[in-house]
Amino acid sequence: MIALRIIYILNILVAGQIAISALSNPKHAALTTFGNAYQPTEVIKLVGCLWLAIAVLSILGLWKPVTFSPVLLLQVIYKGTWLFIVALPAFRNDTPFPKTMALFFIVWVLVLPFVIPWKAWLH
Repeated sequence: MIALRIIYILNILVAGQIAISALSNPKHAALTTFGNAYQPTEVIKLVGCLWLAIAVLSILGLWKPVTFSPVLLLQVIYKGTWLFIVALPAFRNDTPFPKTMALFFIVWVLVLPFVIPWKAWLH
């Protein structure tokens, strides 16, 4: 449970801050969060909404860690998909992509499967 709570706190801090940035100032988010790899379009606000939802669910997860743990599986799926569908081809083709975000996503995709309470879901 401690590991879950640590992950939730990190989600609140990181996803929450990025969500606020993306929703309130997409131009700044395009420059900082997205490493100036993408134009500041409404899509950045859409991603901000997703990250805000993750932050809110993570706040709830502090009180009910197992109940809200499916949000972690969602993160593994979407971050892993983005890495393979977007970041890896961009890396191979030497085209712009948010490298810092990719590194963070790699860490998250490697760590979360060890934190997700798989046994609790099977009962």
